[in-house]
Formats: sequence, C-alpha cells, structure tokens
Amino acid sequence: MKAIVLEAADKPLVCKEVEKPTLAPGEVLVHIKAAALNRRDYWITVGKYAGIKYPTILGSDGAGVVAEVCSEADKHWIGKEVIINPSNNYGKSDDYQGADFKILGLPDDGTFAEYVKTRVEYLHSKPNHLTWEQAAAIPLAGLTAYRALFTKAKAKKGDKVLISGVGAGTGAFALQWAVSAGCQVFVTSGSGEKIERAKKLGAAAGVNYKAQDWAEQLKLMAHGFDIIIDSALGTGFAKFPDLCNPGGRIVIFGGTAGNIPPLDGRKIFWKQLQLLGTTMGTHDDFTAMLAFVSKHELVPVVDEVYDFKNAQKAIDRMEKSSQFGKIVLQNLWC
Repeated sequence: MKAIVLEAADKPLVCKEVEKPTLAPGEVLVHIKAAALNRRDYWITVGKYAGIKYPTILGSDGAGVVAEVCSEADKHWIGKEVIINPSNNYGKSDDYQGADFKILGLPDDGTFAEYVKTRVEYLHSKPNHLTWEQAAAIPLAGLTAYRALFTKAKAKKGDKVLISGVGAGTGAFALQWAVSAGCQVFVTSGSGEKIERAKKLGAAAGVNYKAQDWAEQLKLMAHGFDIIIDSALGTGFAKFPDLCNPGGRIVIFGGTAGNIPPLDGRKIFWKQLQLLGTTMGTHDDFTAMLAFVSKHELVPVVDEVYDFKNAQKAIDRMEKSSQFGKIVLQNLWC
C-alpha cells in the first residue's frame, strides 16, 4: 500500500510503498478516504514529541471504509463507512487516562496511508450528513473540545464561555460545540481575521490577545465568564482567575505558550474556582460527541484540503499557524 512516511526528524514527508498491516483477532483494516492533521503531527516531524520511532506513518484523524477484519464476529463491519476514535486504551477510569493510553499515529502507524489498522472497538459510524473530509476532521480535536466543555466544565445553555486561541482545530470545535449548546461564546486570537470568522460561527465577540489591554476588553464585553477553555498557558493565563465569575471553571489541555505563571490564589479560593486538566477523552465521550454532531447536524470547519501527495505542504501550513479549523488530506495518491 502507499503511505506518507516520516523517515527522520526535520526530513520531508515522502510517499512510498509499505507493507499492508496484518491483523490479529479483534483488529480491522480501514481503507482511508480522508485524514486530518493535528499539532502533534507537526511536533513529531521536528522531533519534539515523546517516544518517536522512525520510520513512522503519522495521522491520528481518519475516516474510511472497513476493508478487512480478522475475527468472524466482526464481519458485519466490512463495507461500513466509519470514523476512527484515536484515543486508544484510555484506561479503567473515566476521570483520567491510564498508563497504557496512546494516540493513533505514534507509536502505532497512523492514518496518512491507504489503509490503517485499528481495533474494532475504535470504529464508529460516520455521521451521514458529513463528507469524508469533514468526518476526518473531527476525531482528536473534536473529542478534546467535547470533553473539555461538557465532561469537565459541565457547560450548559446560558453559560458565558471564553475560548482562547480560537483559530486552531480544537478551539474552532470548542466554539461550534459551545454555540450549539446555547452558550454565549467569546474568543481570543492573534488574528483579527480569525476573530471575524469566529463571529460568523456564532461567537458574540472577540479580542486580539496581542493587545496590552485584552483582559480589560473582555471584562467590559462579557462581565465575567463561567467557563474558560485554554490550550496555551503562558503569561496571559494569570488573567483568567480575575475574568472568571464565582464558581467558574478553567479547563486546560495544552501549553503551547509556556507554563502556568504565578496566580492570585486568593481569587481562586474566594471565588471557588476550579482549575481542570483534560487530555483527549473516553469511548463514552467520543460516542456522545458524535451523537451531538448528528443531533445538531454540525459541520466541522475545514481550512484547506490537500492530496496525500502534498502532505508536506499541509505540514508547512500548520507550522505557520495560519489555518482556521482543520487541515485535511484526501485519498489521492502520487
């Protein structure tokens, strides 16, 4: 089969012939119709990710048709249109991932290939209203946003929600999920264009976090937030306790801008705030997310679609952080 292979850090992705995966009991082979990029794919290409092995096939997000199964009991899946849950071996607790947790696309080969091997329990029916490219955009970022908002922050209709860094895939999903749930959503971004796009998706307002008074602007706009969703941390995080309403929840799932700065602990305990960490999500989170997508007929924001042969161009676009929504690869080969 053909696959997009990373042979070493800082080397360009190459299209080459590789062995089709062999299956063990409980495993299935999915013929990939479309795949999508996540920030972790970029970090792996530059060697800044734990446990990298070379050569490797990237890709955590994918949608396609079940082509082969190993077990007789799974034959009913053959020919089914599916979306793959990349959150593997989450563990016995729904509250946190276990020691064996892993994400599809490292250490196991991922979705940037004609075929990908996964276990049958990670298959879910593709929502009927979505194209292959739209369906492939959902898994990792959509799941992360859903768990952050609903499992962790318990978002409900009427909540005021702040989403920092709305241009990225997870931020765009968090915006769509929160708006569909009836929340009043505000955003930050370093790009005025991205803020305007967020407004078209239902955001009430937004501010540029490069402005010195960004926090003061948000205070005047929203008069406090019930939920803040953040993937950056960094110095700006210190403003969040002041921006929260009493009983507010701050959910973090990344640290692209650094670490947690010194905080005003008195505001945290006096306002009874919650600081909540989250990573990916459980099988139940994924199932609930897809049901939510189908119920509201939500369509993911797709930034650009590239042929698989142009996967390196897709990585280059992600490196620039210029995208709004997800960058997708379609199954057209070199």
